[in-house]
Amino acid sequence: MQSVCSHESLETRCAMRFGVFLPPQAKTAHVPVLYWLSGLTCTEENFIVKAGAQRIAAELGLAIIAADTSPRGLNIPGEADSYDFGIGAGFYVDATQAPWSRAYRMYSYIAKELFDLVAATYPVDSARVGIFGHSMGGHGALTIALKNPSRYKSVSAFAPIVSPSRCPWGEKALSGYLGSDREKWREYDTTSLIEDRGWKGPTLLVDQGTQDQFLENQLKPDLLIEVCKRLGTPLDLRMQQGYDHSYYFISSFMEDHLRFHANNLVNVEA
Repeated sequence: MQSVCSHESLETRCAMRFGVFLPPQAKTAHVPVLYWLSGLTCTEENFIVKAGAQRIAAELGLAIIAADTSPRGLNIPGEADSYDFGIGAGFYVDATQAPWSRAYRMYSYIAKELFDLVAATYPVDSARVGIFGHSMGGHGALTIALKNPSRYKSVSAFAPIVSPSRCPWGEKALSGYLGSDREKWREYDTTSLIEDRGWKGPTLLVDQGTQDQFLENQLKPDLLIEVCKRLGTPLDLRMQQGYDHSYYFISSFMEDHLRFHANNLVNVEA
C-alpha cells in the first residue's frame, strides 16, 4: 500500500507531507523501515513516482517513508527566491539564523518528530531502521545516521553532497541557515562528522554517476573516499559509468540499495 499523509509539525510550524509504503508483510508483523530523503527542489512525490522502489520493497518486506525537503507555506521573505535555498532546500539542518530558525528545523523533523510519529502510527520495527537519499538528501541521510548510530543501523546514498562546507550549494545553505562560523557547519558535513565521530556501523554504500553534471563542483566524492580511507571507515563507493544525476540513475540501482539495507537490518537487535 502506497499512501501520502500529512500532519501538523511542531518542528516546522506547518503541515508536512510524507509518503508511506507498507509491504504485504506489514499486515501481520512489524517490518524494518527505510527513510528516504530527496534532493533540491523535490517533494515527497518524486521518490514515490520515479524511484521504482515498491516492487522490491514488497518482496523484501521493507516499509519506506519518503519525506519532504523543507517547510512550506510559511511565507518567509526570500524563501522562494532560488532553487537551492529556502523552499525545497532545507538541507536537513536546524537553522539558527533568523528568520529561518523559527521553522527550518529539518534535522529535528526527520530524526526526531517524523521518526516518533511513524513508530507510533505504523507497523514498523523501530529497532530496524535505515536511511538513504539523493544529492542534498544523500547528505542528509549520511549526516543524520552518523549523528544517530544507535537509531539508524544502515545508511546509503546516491550522488550525495559529501562536504557541504566545501561546495557552492552547501556554503550558501549553511551560511544562510547557520551563520558564518564554519565550526558550526561541521555538525552537518559528512566528512567532518566522520573525522569527529567515526562510524562503527555497516559499510556506507554510495553510488555516483560518472556523467553527473554536478560531480566536480558540488558532490566531490573524492573527499569522502579520502577521509574514510584515512580513518578506516568502511565505504563502498561505486562510480557508475555513464550515469547522470537524475532519477533514471536512482531507479537503475535502487534494487541494490534496498537489498543492501535489507541484509543489514535482518539480524539487528534492539
